[in-house]
Amino acid sequence: MNNKFQEDEITELKKSTSELKEAIVSMVSILNKHRHGKLYFGIKDDGTVIGQEFSGKTLRYISEVISNKIEPKIYPKISNVKIEDKDCILVEFEGEDVPYFADGRAYIRVSDRDQKLSISEMRKIFLKAENESGSWDSRISNKTIEDVNEEILKDYIERANKAKRIPFQYTNKEDVLNKLGLLRDNKLLNAGKVLFCDNNNVELQMAIFATDTKTTFIDIDKVEGNIFDLIKIGQEYIRKNIIWNVKITDKREEYPEIPLDSIREAIINSYAHRLYQDPKGTEISIFKNKVEIYNPGTFPEQYTPEDYIQNRAHSVFRNPIIANILYKSNDTETYSSGIRRIYEECTENQVRVEFRKEKIGFTIIFYRKNYDKENEITKNVGVNVGVNVGVNVGVNSTQRKILELIEENQSITQKEIASKLKTTIRTIERNVNILKEKEILQRIGTDKAGYWKIIK
Repeated sequence: MNNKFQEDEITELKKSTSELKEAIVSMVSILNKHRHGKLYFGIKDDGTVIGQEFSGKTLRYISEVISNKIEPKIYPKISNVKIEDKDCILVEFEGEDVPYFADGRAYIRVSDRDQKLSISEMRKIFLKAENESGSWDSRISNKTIEDVNEEILKDYIERANKAKRIPFQYTNKEDVLNKLGLLRDNKLLNAGKVLFCDNNNVELQMAIFATDTKTTFIDIDKVEGNIFDLIKIGQEYIRKNIIWNVKITDKREEYPEIPLDSIREAIINSYAHRLYQDPKGTEISIFKNKVEIYNPGTFPEQYTPEDYIQNRAHSVFRNPIIANILYKSNDTETYSSGIRRIYEECTENQVRVEFRKEKIGFTIIFYRKNYDKENEITKNVGVNVGVNVGVNVGVNSTQRKILELIEENQSITQKEIASKLKTTIRTIERNVNILKEKEILQRIGTDKAGYWKIIK
């Protein structure tokens, strides 16, 4: 018997997707007992790994069946995993809206078995759920103090002190987390997990598309981590991939085609108000004519974006603890002013912005003023480290930064450039190839022993 994999109260093993119907029952029973669990396809119930053949269509089919058969609906994370050199399917699921039903019937997990719930047992579950009701971010997570990124927590307290919204200084993780109200029974609340732990399922997806639609992408990336890191990564990704213009009065000033404060506000709002039970993460999509920031959290039904712009709506917090933590560090405001601030700043900068309620989620769209000048930078936007002005005509901001770093160090590697610019190696490789094609950049010698030459 394989000791690594065995069924228990939160783990179910199935030899193949032919047992999907039985798998649904097991998921429901685990949810009603523990609120979270894992299911593997491709492993027999004795722990023997046999593998599971599948395609993208298979994963979509599993997701569709789960959506149709389990009530209330859940949003599992379905992925392919390699176990003992065999392909298997892993379904990770969680839910707080107990009791759950499979085809109208409720079950409960007992050891590694699924049992039908009696009427009295269902009543107990309803009462327990009612007593524990509250926002998702106020519930206890599976993370402990040891999982907290201390540097992120220290930086947060420093910024909150500077904003004068927290009166105490940093001492140690346990003391600070208690004062922030993020600990219960020595476990982090969900709010603490997503704010200060690196190892969680909070995602940010980023992509640059070649046209005005999601048909062909130039760059794509997905990262996981704590909210504060993801906010910085998302903001930097947009900052480096939009056009910067130049205004010359008594001094030379560069400014972005979309206000950075509005971009940051939109990304922060996506994490403050998103639906964390849905594994789909925040999405940043950069097109030729617009930048979209998608938040997988439904907009309050009783209001419209216009209500918030006109200051006619009250705050509706899906995650009040997360919102309060972000407020204390001056990352956001407690009251419902985010949409209004974005609208006012974009209006002031003559940038058209749209707030779109989706069937599932909410999207903020910034229309690019310079989209018809794709990748064009005025000749006044020069690299300030001695690179010839002519080199800069027709390069974007990322390419310009690459040239700056190469001017400082001709032996720098693409991996080092990616690290310094806090972006992906694929983004650097793509932009380096463009610079080569434009005969702006040349590689002399081998990849290991050579160096870069900027053609002036």
